[in-house]
Amino acid sequence: MANIVQKEYNSEATSYDTYYTEESPMARFDLEIFISALGLVPGAVILDLGGGSGIKARLALDAGAAAVDVVDISEGMMREGEATEKKLNRDAIRWFEADISKPLDHLPLHPQYDIVMANWPLDHASNMAMLESMFQNISDYLKAGGRFLGIRTCDPRAPAMTTGELGVVYKDFEEIPGGLKYRYTFGSSIPIEAASMEATYSGSTEIYEKYGLVDVQIEPYENAQTVRDNPEVWEAFLKQPGVAMVKALKA
Repeated sequence: MANIVQKEYNSEATSYDTYYTEESPMARFDLEIFISALGLVPGAVILDLGGGSGIKARLALDAGAAAVDVVDISEGMMREGEATEKKLNRDAIRWFEADISKPLDHLPLHPQYDIVMANWPLDHASNMAMLESMFQNISDYLKAGGRFLGIRTCDPRAPAMTTGELGVVYKDFEEIPGGLKYRYTFGSSIPIEAASMEATYSGSTEIYEKYGLVDVQIEPYENAQTVRDNPEVWEAFLKQPGVAMVKALKA
């Protein structure tokens, strides 16, 4: 799956960030729920696994982070992020091309980080070995007492995720060992291949705890302003949520 995802995100790189400026309900929710879960992080050094073009990394800098290291499989996405940072005349983000479902010890990363983020890449693990490797990287690079943040799918087949009313469409579902394979589109994007393991989308905290993450919580959906402002739009989603913003601590 890694090569497919790399190719698909490279093809979307130049237009990906525009999705977050089109006032799509899900795009707005994605940003607002992340900002709520992150809070203020003055001086924090952050590792952003699967950070793409650095959308969440830039929000972390706005929240006071001192530096963010982005690791992503898509050179195209990171190239767009570098261009954005150059326009802002900043050099607080470092960019590393790598597959986060494999060991990262070949990269010049910091030994430990205050915060490790993994927003959406857990939904590109097509088997348990890939998922466990992602969690191993999260655990290895997160300091004791540090925070993990990651938005992920929690019910790919929830009605709110398949109708397109929130600006995203999940479709073409296929059962795979231990999980579910599917494709999704957002805005005008091409369908992107994804897969979620039951170990995460079921809501179980077992895999988090296996890798030393404790106090696993889901950020309340109502903490996103768009949910409070548009209850009728989010009614079906709140009855059967399709995504969750997970936060945890390293023991």
